[in-house]
Amino acid sequence: MTIRSVEMKRMVMVRIDPGDDILAALETAVEREGIRNGMIVNGLGSSRSHHYHVVASNEIPPEESFPRAEAPRDIVSFSGLIIDGRVHAHVCLSDDKQAEGGHLEPGTRALTFAIIAIADFGNADFTDWDGAREL
Repeated sequence: MTIRSVEMKRMVMVRIDPGDDILAALETAVEREGIRNGMIVNGLGSSRSHHYHVVASNEIPPEESFPRAEAPRDIVSFSGLIIDGRVHAHVCLSDDKQAEGGHLEPGTRALTFAIIAIADFGNADFTDWDGAREL
């Protein structure tokens, strides 16, 4: 286990417009705002298409599945980290029957909008926090 205390420098709010690729927009926002390390606190909105990946086995490294569809969904949750300027985002989407989600991939496009809150941790170091470690 690794534990680190960090102070939040600021909160950055990102509004993504209809049709925009959500991951590309987040990457642009992180670059423009100079966020090196931070946390995607949450987000909401809707999507017209989605593409994400999920783990599909118990091995390290795990096999992965890459669901993709052109279908409207509500964005019910966003989370993730910004590590050394790299966006590692997770999304939870729903329709009227089920929820789904995983690690955000290119191709998830906003329908009405997406609003995402990012806590900027300044110079905090999270190197290797999103990599698998041997069991």
